[in-house]
Amino acid sequence: MTEEQAQTIEIQLLLEGIFQVYGYDFRGYAEASLRRRLTLWLARSGFASFSQAQAELLRNPARFEGLLQGITVNVSEMFRDPAFFRALRERVVPHLLTYPFVKVWLAGCASGEEAYSMAILLEEEGLGDRTRIYATDIDPAVLQRAGQGVYALKEMQRFTQNYQQAGGKAAFSDYYTTRTEHAVLRPSLKQRIVFASHNLAADVAFGEMHLILCRNVMIYFKSALKERVLDLFQACLVPGGFLCLGVKESLQGQPRAPQFEEVLPRLSIYRKRYV
Repeated sequence: MTEEQAQTIEIQLLLEGIFQVYGYDFRGYAEASLRRRLTLWLARSGFASFSQAQAELLRNPARFEGLLQGITVNVSEMFRDPAFFRALRERVVPHLLTYPFVKVWLAGCASGEEAYSMAILLEEEGLGDRTRIYATDIDPAVLQRAGQGVYALKEMQRFTQNYQQAGGKAAFSDYYTTRTEHAVLRPSLKQRIVFASHNLAADVAFGEMHLILCRNVMIYFKSALKERVLDLFQACLVPGGFLCLGVKESLQGQPRAPQFEEVLPRLSIYRKRYV
C-alpha cells in the first residue's frame, strides 16, 4: 500500500468518526479540495498522521473546532461579484416587492459580508422593514464573528467599489462607523438578520423562502451531496421563488433542473416554476 492510499483510508475513517461524534458530514465533499485543506491542517497540527490525530479530535471538541475551521472555506467580501448584486436589484427585487413579507436564506454565509450586503440592498429597494434574512453556516466560530458586524477598515475601499458597481444608492460610509482599525456596521442592519448554525449535509430545510443564495459552496461537494442540497432548496422555496448559485455553479445536468427556469444563467440565477 502506498502512502497516499494509506492516507486516503485514514481520512475516510476520520470523516466517519467526525460524523458519528459531532454530526458534521464531510463524506460528500469533493475529495481533492478536502484532502488539500486537511493536509494543510495536519502540517500545522503537530500530529504525524491523521490516525494519530483522530483520537484527540474525537475526544476534544476544542481541538475539533480548529480542524473545522481548517475544513470550511470562509472567503467572502461585501457585494462580491457586483454584477450579481446589480442583477438582484433589477431582475429579482421587483418580484420580491409583490410579497407582504420576504424571507431570504443565505446558506454558507461565512463571516457575514454577504448577509449585510443583502440587508443594505433590500433596505435601499424599500424592503428593509418587511424582510428577514436567515444567514447560516456550519462553523460556529465564523457565525460569532458575523454577528458582530465588525470588519477591517482597510477592506472598506474594496467593499465601497463593489457597492458602487452593484448599483448602490447612497454613500457606503453611511452604513458603518470607524473604530481604530475597524469598521462597525450600523446596528439596524443586524436587526434584520438571524445568524444560525446549519449543516447542508445533514440538517432539514427551513420554512418557505422567497430567495435563497448559496454561492460558491456546492463547488466543494460531490454529486450526491449537491443533489441533496438542491432537493433541500427546492423543498423550501415558494413557487416563483429565486435560487442563486455561484458564477461557477449551475443546475445544468441536475435532476432538479426541470423544476427551475433560468433567469440569468450567466449569473446562475434561477426561479422555481409554479407547476
